[in-house]
Amino acid sequence: MTKAEFETPPIEEILVTPPLRPGAMAHSKPFVAKPEHQQPLGFPGELVDNWQEVAREKMGELLGKYRSLQVFLDVCVKCGACTDKCHYYLGTGDPKNMPVARQDLLRKIYRRYFTLAGKYFPWLVGAVELSEEVIEDWYSYYHQCSECRRCSVYCPYGIDTAEITMAGREILASIGLGQKYSNEIIGKVHTIGNNLGLPKPALANTLEGLEEEIEEDIAVPVKFPLDQQGAEVLLITPSADFFAEPHVDGLIGYGKVFHQAGISWTLSSFASEAANFGIFIGNYQNMQKVAQRIRQAALDLGVKRIVVGECGHAWRVAYSFWNTLIGPFDFLDPAYPVPQHICEFTHGLLRKGALKLDPEANDDKVVTFHDSCNVSRASRMGDTPGGQFTIPREIIRAACNRFVDMAPETICEHTFCCGGGGGLLTDDLAELRVKGALPRMAALKSVVEEDGVTHMAAICAICKSQFTKVLPFYGMGMDMIVSVHQLLGDALVFNRADLQG
Repeated sequence: MTKAEFETPPIEEILVTPPLRPGAMAHSKPFVAKPEHQQPLGFPGELVDNWQEVAREKMGELLGKYRSLQVFLDVCVKCGACTDKCHYYLGTGDPKNMPVARQDLLRKIYRRYFTLAGKYFPWLVGAVELSEEVIEDWYSYYHQCSECRRCSVYCPYGIDTAEITMAGREILASIGLGQKYSNEIIGKVHTIGNNLGLPKPALANTLEGLEEEIEEDIAVPVKFPLDQQGAEVLLITPSADFFAEPHVDGLIGYGKVFHQAGISWTLSSFASEAANFGIFIGNYQNMQKVAQRIRQAALDLGVKRIVVGECGHAWRVAYSFWNTLIGPFDFLDPAYPVPQHICEFTHGLLRKGALKLDPEANDDKVVTFHDSCNVSRASRMGDTPGGQFTIPREIIRAACNRFVDMAPETICEHTFCCGGGGGLLTDDLAELRVKGALPRMAALKSVVEEDGVTHMAAICAICKSQFTKVLPFYGMGMDMIVSVHQLLGDALVFNRADLQG
């Protein structure tokens, strides 16, 4: 992360609604995508001359395609229930980071061009002309929303600000103002298969290195198969798992689980990415194109099951969108007709007694858990309501003797975002990321001081990356963040049969 040129907000004893600071974050904008990042995704390379016309047409297209968008724009009564629910507003005080105000950036244009009152009496309904100033606000503040959907939990009408943000971003990209970070990443997946742009030889070399490292550490020949035909499980995991801590320690944990359970598995060099940034830019076509690589890999390798690794939006897309993006999955084992989350997979093994654990291996840790937004509010795990909350915690408790939850109003469906989700995990938005992390940092600091918590586990690659960067800003160590499967992998006990492979 770049050197800080801003003040980190102080952690108060009680998290309070900040005083209004109009325009406090108006300067915060991500880098604009270059033509080489725009055009492969089907967007103009730069701002088009008739951008107003194109923007209106795109908005009309989205309103016609997604009935929910029009409903969300129509039903808001400005009750204020969402006002203090956004972590970015709590961390910055900028009123345009209130969910209702962020919605209004699009709503006032919608009313001007798509409602009768707005066409004839715009001043009566808050309708305004689509101008350069409006577009500037869109580009800034629709990239100050992590699409976490916390506000929707508290909205009496269920308005989903994330859908409005996604629409705003897609309109911007359609006129030539896409975000560099997300669009560059999507392009890498289209051409190479993962967010990092790792070709097959580099990926294979990384996995071979992990095998050597594990065998040297625990004398167990844990394998990380690549493109193995006929394996039972295809693991699709975020590419961050291949190179960075604490992500790679989670990948090591997956490998240990498969090894001890005796389940054949493989990774794919063609589809080596679970994450799908297409959802962040609100573009269905790009989201589908990314997902199609996974279906093709599963078919080519002849696997029976698809398992998704620790990544929040990867699981959201798999759980909520794969059925229409790349389904049906009639080629999989009928016993596992839909993709599973790695935590579901591991939890099932624990329930069957297929894994041997010694939780004392983690007695040097007091662990808490961060519920990732897309898992918590946009998906489910297992066959029981609320499984996305209980299953990761049961895994942690099986692997650790000391577990403490953060305050109830900050976890589960009420969880605060890490501050870097929604395609905002880029150094150009360093200030926003640090300030947006304030509510989670406050909740974490409370259990550190009161319960002696030493580590926070997470099941999202973005959350893990974000916390390694922002924890030091709040006086905590970057190594506090760990993968759930790192904890589990460290607690696994191997016998002599395992040593023989």
